[in-house]
Amino acid sequence: MKKVRNKKHKKLLLAMAAAWMVAGISPAAPVSVYAQDVMIEDEEVPLYAKPEVSHVRTPQASGTVTYGNGSVTVDASNISQGYVMIQYTGGSGKIKVQITKGSITYTYDLNARNAYEVFPFSEGDGTYSIKVFEHVTGNQYAQIFSKELSVSMPDPFAPFLTPNQYVNFSEGSAAVQKGAEVAANAPDAISVVTNVYNYVIGNIIYDTAKAASVQSGYLPDVDQILASKKGICFDYAALMATMLRTQDIPTKLVIGYTGSLYHAWINVYIDNVGWVDGLIYFDGHNWSLMDPTFAASGGGSQEIRQYIGNGANYQAKYAY
Repeated sequence: MKKVRNKKHKKLLLAMAAAWMVAGISPAAPVSVYAQDVMIEDEEVPLYAKPEVSHVRTPQASGTVTYGNGSVTVDASNISQGYVMIQYTGGSGKIKVQITKGSITYTYDLNARNAYEVFPFSEGDGTYSIKVFEHVTGNQYAQIFSKELSVSMPDPFAPFLTPNQYVNFSEGSAAVQKGAEVAANAPDAISVVTNVYNYVIGNIIYDTAKAASVQSGYLPDVDQILASKKGICFDYAALMATMLRTQDIPTKLVIGYTGSLYHAWINVYIDNVGWVDGLIYFDGHNWSLMDPTFAASGGGSQEIRQYIGNGANYQAKYAY
């Protein structure tokens, strides 16, 4: 890996975002906060090593470590890689999965039948409780399986480099190929993030009709978003996260609040800086935190830039 010696302190602010009303997820303690300016002292700093080709980490249900019963199978073969695979083969039409670490519980729909779905360990190393529920009636569900797993990940960024329900891609995804194309001339991680950000806000328009009709449980299809060139705010975040993860840039899709609105954005990890919770926007005089959905729809207005540049307007809840 090449190294460069910084001659001056540098200010790095990275951010981006995409909003959507998300239902069916229980409140929990915040998992991240807005980063302040980061100062790097004079030192040798390793540069980001951009992969020669897009790097897709494909989750595997290897079958070497499994738990379950007649209708649920939990494949824990690769938990050190930051995820668990769960399969349901029973007869219920609605299944929910809860993954809990400490006081934080993530609730998912399990949509596949007779096939595995991947669920990330977003809260780092530790003990996780895995519970599976079948629908009974109305809003009532009955627990049909429970298992505790002790998770230790050699690579703490693994959950944010791998596909999951919210950031769903595969090696053949058009969004992965587009990400490689957009990143092709970028010399470093900041440039990759900037290129991806500019591509998405410049090419994807906000779909107001979809926003008005979207149902609880909606999950983005990044290739469909790319093909249609439109989407809701959750779509913006998922597409950007796909492009960045497959360029080996750890990226969290974060869900929380902006004011009273449930909202989604991404946080990006940069070597020697850490997790930075916003994306750079330069207006010719100042760097500002930028939310891509508001940026795309706000026409660059000063009022929009002032709102999204204020970290106090964002309260994170979950990271995927």
